[in-house]
Amino acid sequence: MDWITAIENAISFIERNITEDLTVGRIAAEVNTSAFYFQKGFSMLCGYTVGEYIRMRRLSLAGSELLISDVKVIDLAMKYGYDSPDSFTKAFIRFHGCTPTDVRRSGANIKAFAPLHIKLTLDGGTVMEYRIEKKPAFKVMGISKMFSYESANQDIPQFWNEAFVLADQRPVLGMYGVCFDEMMAGDQFRYMIADDYIAEKAEAMKLGVQDIPEHSWAIFPCRGPMPLPLQEVNRRIFSEWLPASGYEIAEGYNIEYYSNPADFKKGTQDPQYYTEIWIPVKER
Repeated sequence: MDWITAIENAISFIERNITEDLTVGRIAAEVNTSAFYFQKGFSMLCGYTVGEYIRMRRLSLAGSELLISDVKVIDLAMKYGYDSPDSFTKAFIRFHGCTPTDVRRSGANIKAFAPLHIKLTLDGGTVMEYRIEKKPAFKVMGISKMFSYESANQDIPQFWNEAFVLADQRPVLGMYGVCFDEMMAGDQFRYMIADDYIAEKAEAMKLGVQDIPEHSWAIFPCRGPMPLPLQEVNRRIFSEWLPASGYEIAEGYNIEYYSNPADFKKGTQDPQYYTEIWIPVKER
């Protein structure tokens, strides 16, 4: 199954089960995709996280039901996954700009959010630099933490900030940012700020150690002041490269390689600052 088809099938699954307990892990498993890569690819292609999309679809449908039926607000709240009428009303106001009571009593305007449909457009004349490299198994050492897919974009930068505060106790340079989702299921993944493994240092500093299996990796260079080049290459991997490459994601790993900022005049904000994105792949 190609990447675009997987996202389309996932959207269809969400629509068929919109009032059920929908988690990233459950949806990703339905389309046989790593939860980490599914969440990342969905956001890149659709412009919303999975959770945001489900939330907006439910609130859109709830608004329509208020207009065309006499269903009680408490029943509507339970149907669309809210624990109480109060939490439902707060979410309803944020989305629609009015309360459920306003809609029922005074015919206030509501907002519609239609189901997404993925359309792939490949434009000629664009170049995306990459290489396929088979790497033997290797070890990294560092500090790691569990993150939820829904909030990872906000929480991981904070984790990096914390790591630099801890530099005296746990001196991790941050050569790699590694995402681990070995089971390719669930709604959480482990993220490690890591360096190449040095046994004595790992033991002395009580750093975590992780084996990275042998893989063929698609490696994408990124150049320029962070974080925009990294974000743009990530977007193009999912929107352009994966659909047309003949490769698919092999396992639930993702590695970002970072050059030493000290080697660049303006550090990570230097126009020539260099990073890479590594994705384990296999031929379709």
